[in-house]
Amino acid sequence: MPRAITPPPGPPLTLPEVTATLDQHGVDLTDEASIARCAALLAGLQRNRAFLADRVIAALKASYADQLEINRYSAQVFLLHRSPRGFYLRANLWPAADDAVCAASGPAAFSYGVPHDHNFSFLTVGYFGPGYVSDYYEVDPETVDGRVGEPLNLKFIERSQLSKGKMMLYRAHRDIHCQLPPESLSVSLNIMDEGDHVPWRDQYIVDLGQKADGRGTIAKRPTLTSSEMLLRCAVHLSDDAHDIAAHFAKVHPVPRVRANAIAALAAAAEGEGRAAVLERGIGDADARVRDDCRRWLTE
Repeated sequence: MPRAITPPPGPPLTLPEVTATLDQHGVDLTDEASIARCAALLAGLQRNRAFLADRVIAALKASYADQLEINRYSAQVFLLHRSPRGFYLRANLWPAADDAVCAASGPAAFSYGVPHDHNFSFLTVGYFGPGYVSDYYEVDPETVDGRVGEPLNLKFIERSQLSKGKMMLYRAHRDIHCQLPPESLSVSLNIMDEGDHVPWRDQYIVDLGQKADGRGTIAKRPTLTSSEMLLRCAVHLSDDAHDIAAHFAKVHPVPRVRANAIAALAAAAEGEGRAAVLERGIGDADARVRDDCRRWLTE
């Protein structure tokens, strides 16, 4: 499960104090010194009980213009700071099951009942409310290829709640959780170590199955960049795009991009050409690409 962090003692901190220090030193949540620095700053911000309301009110008065510009996430997320050094500071809103927004959007819109890992590490603390509940699992990422349907050797750890003041470090690709809604509206604060490499790393949605051991399998890989989506469209419109897709399918360093380039070429092919494209993809060096092409051939 995520690593429990004891919040260091200290005074409340303002948002400008926290962001200035983070911008100065950067964020590396694989480095113990950086983790300790981030934990002290996030704990200080959590002790500031007025800053978030003030920040939200200011954003509303400004017609939410800054959020529209910097927020790459859903309406559940309120961006507090986006750094040029490749990390984010954000607040996450967690509605209760009987809140109107959850009833309207459905629980999956807030990742409730959707077991998943993260393709980035992040430090989180409960800021307001009782906090969401999670069933926590661990997996050794070195044992995972990332194939859809791949069995996972998950280890169930515990069910616990992100209560106010509780701090945890979620480790990329190692910690898997299935979230349940809090008893009432809750808010968490996150420092996310999210550099330019993150969109190229796959996140996994996990099917825990019906067995009590909950070993589970990979159900989906939802990560998709805008360039991959554009490529899938462009091959139907331009020969140049077809040539780019063919190049990506052969040499792009990210297996998921090669797979999506192959899928784009296959979708644009006619008759037996589709199968020929996918059969060539079965020769890829990566197990994920080979497995995707085999599945697509049978569909």
